[in-house]
Amino acid sequence: MSDIQLGIYPLPYEAVCNLPFLTEHIYPDMRKNYYWSEDFSPEYYIAQAKAGFIAVTDMFEGKELLLPEIQFSYALLHFNDLHVSKKVTRIIKRDNPKLHISTDIDPVIKKIQTYHRNCWLTPKYHDMLKATQRIDDNFQLISAYIEEDGVLIAGEIGYVIGNTYTSLSGFSSREKDYRNYGTLQLVLLARYLQENGFAFWNLGQSYMPYKFALGAKQYDRMQFLRYWFDHI
Repeated sequence: MSDIQLGIYPLPYEAVCNLPFLTEHIYPDMRKNYYWSEDFSPEYYIAQAKAGFIAVTDMFEGKELLLPEIQFSYALLHFNDLHVSKKVTRIIKRDNPKLHISTDIDPVIKKIQTYHRNCWLTPKYHDMLKATQRIDDNFQLISAYIEEDGVLIAGEIGYVIGNTYTSLSGFSSREKDYRNYGTLQLVLLARYLQENGFAFWNLGQSYMPYKFALGAKQYDRMQFLRYWFDHI
């Protein structure tokens, strides 16, 4: 019989705030990655983020749940590894685009919700994110975006903890005139983070090719956590 345990397990606030418990029981257990909670409080969200989880949402029996994930592996970008494609270089030279950084996450979230079908970034999750603002000096939500004539072309939201930045979700225009602007936004954000003294960019799930095309490297869970707790 396989010793792999299927299912998603509860993760209460008391557990996610208890580093010795996480270190002994949660982090080493490579049979599990997703956990669930009905707690959409800003305090819970910040605690799970600081513990290295990245949370999405899902529905179960008509109830919306928060699903903090301690991933099996992470894609991290160290900025000296940043790769800028020829196509993006041409856009930068031609248009000199500007990246906007803001603590106003609403416009970018509206674009994300329109862009992604069955978006996990639900209104309830959005409200929770907004409630985290200004309650913890070591947690800050930001949006990063490119716009033209007041229209958002590409952007994302994420959070800053210590000198780390973690992406949550993003979008880019599907119009032909803005092809490669999604990658452009990533490059400009990487440069911004490097110029402002960030240690690394946590891009989350490590199976998406665009992250490695950008220069990210894959780290297993325990490698990631060592980097993480050194910098938050």
